[in-house]
Amino acid sequence: MLSAQQLQIDGRRDDLLPPTSLEARRGELLLVSGDGQDQRTALALALSGRMKPSKGLLSWDNSRKTKKVRAASAIIDAPGVNEPEQHLSVRDLVTEDLSLIPRRYRGALLSKPWLKVNRFEDIAGLWIEQLPADRRLELLTALALADPALDLLVLDSPDRHSANTADWLPRLEQLAYDAGRPLAVVAVVSALPDTWDGPAAVIGNSVTHTAPTETAEAAEAAQEDPEEVPATLQRTAK
Repeated sequence: MLSAQQLQIDGRRDDLLPPTSLEARRGELLLVSGDGQDQRTALALALSGRMKPSKGLLSWDNSRKTKKVRAASAIIDAPGVNEPEQHLSVRDLVTEDLSLIPRRYRGALLSKPWLKVNRFEDIAGLWIEQLPADRRLELLTALALADPALDLLVLDSPDRHSANTADWLPRLEQLAYDAGRPLAVVAVVSALPDTWDGPAAVIGNSVTHTAPTETAEAAEAAQEDPEEVPATLQRTAK
């Protein structure tokens, strides 16, 4: 299980990632909504062990070691991080990505047979920018899962390629609920689909709000009765 408790990443002025908590189990799809692309990417990087949070705790199967989280996870299609370059052909992308698979699995992974076995021969000659949103997602997730050590997929804004949830939600559900290889799947999206009733979280859900201070309350009271203003506040007012 993936567990994040009050993860926070500091920015230059405001938080790059405000405090956020969530849990994702194997065999489960968790959707996390957030307004800004920078926040969504920061969360995806943190959950996959690619960015160290400034505060908070992250664990995978009760281990807080970043190395273990990273080894078990893949971050998919993060803008400005690892999204495929548009000028690449599908064939070239497959060749590049398979070369990154750990060496002990790499021997049998050649692009031509991989494309055939995984039924991507029909798009092998296309540029990445030509792919429909659903086929793009199928390709990128299949490439990630070529590494049998992965149990956690973290997807950065799959909804940015299509406003139609049918282009990405069914694929993620299929991956999460596959009985043969149940995965923990986390998709960080701009907004939850209207029909979604599964596990969900919101970026910034652990932000604490400070209660009104006694000074503020006293200032309000002073408008009614100046004599009740504390001495410290009176000095400040002068």
